[in-house]
Amino acid sequence: MTTPDTVSAAGTADVGVDVQAIADRVLADFPRTLAELKELVAIPGIAWEAFDASQLDRSAEAVAALARSAGMEDVRILSAETADGRPGSPAVVARRPARPGKPTVLLYAHHDVQPPGDESLWDTPPFEATEIDGRLYGRGAADDKAGIMVHVAALRAVLDATAAFGVGVTYFFEGEEEAGSPSFRPFLERYRDLLAADVIVVADSSNWKVGVPALTTSLRGMVGGVFEVRVLEHAVHSGMFGGPVLDAPTLAARLISTFHDAAGNVAVEGLVARETAAVDYPEDDFRRDASVLDGVRLAGTGPLADRLWNKPALSVIGMDVPPVAVSSNTLLPVARVKVSVRLAPGQDPRAAAEALERHILGQDLFGARVSFAAEETGNAFSTDTTAPAARASLWSLEQAWGVPAVETGIGGSIPFISDLTEVYPEAQILVTGVEDPDSRAHSANESLHVEDFRRAVLAEALLLARIDAEGL
Repeated sequence: MTTPDTVSAAGTADVGVDVQAIADRVLADFPRTLAELKELVAIPGIAWEAFDASQLDRSAEAVAALARSAGMEDVRILSAETADGRPGSPAVVARRPARPGKPTVLLYAHHDVQPPGDESLWDTPPFEATEIDGRLYGRGAADDKAGIMVHVAALRAVLDATAAFGVGVTYFFEGEEEAGSPSFRPFLERYRDLLAADVIVVADSSNWKVGVPALTTSLRGMVGGVFEVRVLEHAVHSGMFGGPVLDAPTLAARLISTFHDAAGNVAVEGLVARETAAVDYPEDDFRRDASVLDGVRLAGTGPLADRLWNKPALSVIGMDVPPVAVSSNTLLPVARVKVSVRLAPGQDPRAAAEALERHILGQDLFGARVSFAAEETGNAFSTDTTAPAARASLWSLEQAWGVPAVETGIGGSIPFISDLTEVYPEAQILVTGVEDPDSRAHSANESLHVEDFRRAVLAEALLLARIDAEGL
């Protein structure tokens, strides 16, 4: 295990990178890096309509100042309209041009954060970064203001430690990721040339666990949609008419029960499932990380890592029925249910949406009128780990942590990555991050492991230095 002032010695001689010099610069500047992260956490930049948009402008200005402090020569705050014409949130784009013959690396993170939620669930103020027992607590401390600071501090370190550093570096710090990135694709189209790069590093994922880094090599795709079950023209008295007619929520529940088999595997014909994970996720670790209650059995069959990364998952995430507090003795005529399906790498999301629709419309629900509308889709993602940038990333992670990096999948989706792959098909895309299983991103008491944060800065600085030394 590395200590704060040492790095792994393995594999350093043949890559033309002065690992120790860069590590020394990261360590010397780390108090400043941590202080700047705390200042960012104090800005409640939330891209949801119910929140003060001026805080997003304030956040963008702060991030732009950090980009300038990293030696960026061209720093802009830009935006684009969404597909339906609404203004997008401010993004920061900063550029340091490549020297002739050198590649360009685009470093992505986002400066907006999730709302704090119920503040009574927080042990510390959500927008006041608080350090406790080696972790930094606060909204955005991990997701994703730490990602911004990794990019800023890594460039500072490599510029200080590497003579004649020539790689081009572009920052793209989005301002609406937590709101679904509604203007992301129009932004890429408008500023395509400004953001063009040979390598794209997306710092918005997680490490395997504290002390063990990971390169995220696969992400599941997604399909989301709403189905409706209708049985009556209007509500009627349940005592007078109940029995011959099943109410809409009951029929919706019968439909929901068809989504999984007896073992808990997704039972929608046409959805891809694979068993290809190179590592497994210990069940005890998963139960703890996911806060599974004692006695609750895990669903599905096959290796747990494949169930998380390489097989579909179908969840009911919303239902329109009256709350218990205002319920009455009536047969409900209609129920609407929102479902979210995570897709295995290799699954066409359009084909998945069609398969889900066929399944829903193909059930026998006593003749009820059933409809389905897909509302969102996203492609899965996989990394070519034999590509030069991926090899360099795995090397740099091992140098920074002192242990080999895990090539991990993520059960969730990052839909905008499919936009990056479509707009920049030749770019090598790396998905990294600063979170760990206890970071609790999006939840109360979000936190960052401070020492792993320092290692993440070092790893990215080493990545940039190796790309500079060896090219792609």
